[in-house]
Amino acid sequence: MISDKRALARVALALITILVFTAGVREVRKTSVALDFACSQSSINSEPNPSIDAVINIAKGATGSDIADQLFSAGVVKSARSFFGLAVGDPRAATIAPGAHLIAKELCAKDALTQLLDSKRISGLINIFEGAWNSEVFSQMIAAGFNAADITKAAKNSSLPTGFKSLEGLLFPAQYSFADGTSAADAISAMIERSAKELVASGVAKGDGKYSAQDLVTIASIIQSEGNTQDFTKISRVIRNRLEMGMPLQMDSTVHYLKEDRGKIFLSTASTLLKSPYNTYRNYGLPPGPIGNPGSQALKAAANPAEGDWIFFITVAPFDTRFTSSNDQFSKWKVEYKKNLRDGLFRSAK
Repeated sequence: MISDKRALARVALALITILVFTAGVREVRKTSVALDFACSQSSINSEPNPSIDAVINIAKGATGSDIADQLFSAGVVKSARSFFGLAVGDPRAATIAPGAHLIAKELCAKDALTQLLDSKRISGLINIFEGAWNSEVFSQMIAAGFNAADITKAAKNSSLPTGFKSLEGLLFPAQYSFADGTSAADAISAMIERSAKELVASGVAKGDGKYSAQDLVTIASIIQSEGNTQDFTKISRVIRNRLEMGMPLQMDSTVHYLKEDRGKIFLSTASTLLKSPYNTYRNYGLPPGPIGNPGSQALKAAANPAEGDWIFFITVAPFDTRFTSSNDQFSKWKVEYKKNLRDGLFRSAK
């Protein structure tokens, strides 16, 4: 009987212990739930409003904890813990761009992350398109708040990769946003650093036989300006074939660069007679440097041309580029191109 009572006592004690433990876990869970505002679809679709939105300055290399603290201090999220917990489990948080972000207040952590990833909410965004000239990049930098004189000085004193003599072609096309206080020199260095990585990835950095890395970037810049992505490797081969045959390149894009004519299709006879080392109608070989900043596909095509004997190509209509080694065939296609030009198939026809 005594042993039975002791057994019952032990069972009762175990049950009490379990109840106490369970209650404790529940209390811990209650207190560990991070405070968060309610999510709202309207906050995701809202447009940035500088007069009421919080300005969140994300420094390069900022951690999820740093961002969470800023969001909480600015009244964006209800607790730093709510955003930090989300950021830890969402890989998109690692792609938040540095710079000044305009973020609405009183958002749930999920909506705050969505707004931080929205490029239109980044103040001073610099978006370099493929083929952009350095002069166009500098204009964007000025619009983003950089001082023109500082940009000029930074461009002049920038450190270029080994073997390069021209900054043109080394401001890699991408979306950039820099934190407040970033110098023009640091911004340009970041673009060059990104370009250096792309040169390695594309195979351009090591050169190719008699073509140096800068030669290949120059070729890539012409490829970028002359055609569509699907034709890049063929255009690359035409350029190589002409160079190796001792033919002038006769690329309209080099003259458009010289004249700063963006988006033009037609090139006048007078333009082909301009005196400049960038005029590939008057001069043999490559121009002295790139004619813009090529993207990754153009860089890869410059290093890896398609196989073929083509020495002519012409875009007879938008997205209809044809290649041949026959001058007669090229002449026929040229007639077709001129007809399409007159008929207004090309937007920039005049």
